[in-house]
Amino acid sequence: MAVTYSETDPRKKAYIFELDNVLFPAKDYYYQIYYLFANLLEYTELNSAAKTTELMIDTYNDKGEGAVYDELVARLNVDEKYRSKLEIMLLTARLPLKLLLYSNMLTFIQEAVTDRKKIFIVTNGAPQMQLNKIRQVEWHGLQPYLTCYFAEETRPKPEPDVLHLLMKEHSLERRDLLMITGSETDILCAEACGLDHLPASGILY
Repeated sequence: MAVTYSETDPRKKAYIFELDNVLFPAKDYYYQIYYLFANLLEYTELNSAAKTTELMIDTYNDKGEGAVYDELVARLNVDEKYRSKLEIMLLTARLPLKLLLYSNMLTFIQEAVTDRKKIFIVTNGAPQMQLNKIRQVEWHGLQPYLTCYFAEETRPKPEPDVLHLLMKEHSLERRDLLMITGSETDILCAEACGLDHLPASGILY
């Protein structure tokens, strides 16, 4: 049974979220980039966009994002010169479709905001790419209530430096915060900082 906002500790003043696979499925971003890149290749190299997209998505799911371009080189003989194009697209591309929040997360955040709680996004990953994602999420008017920290600008999670910075800048104590975790990295980070935490899966399912 999914945990709702009203079931969390009412004494909490703020909630901390990661982006990928906590607020929305990370694949929704990558799949759209792969579609755009495959269509670029079809235009310049006459490769089948459908075949390229399928291979990129399958590789992402089987081996992870880092293996995608190497698989294109090995399986479709895609030229190395396009690797940097894909890297730039991952950082800056305008997506065909908005990224949609998990419905339970949207409801949770809306209720927290209505209750005058602070909402923080604390995200690992390249700041430029994470910001590009944030700009293309359908936030349903929540943007003014969000404060984002890019952990790479201090030290990536699980190091707790970014949480210490957040607490200092917003005059918050450990007991004021609940961290919604999406990975072992998040859990280790929360525990290193002494924060209460709740798995995202507890809200989503």
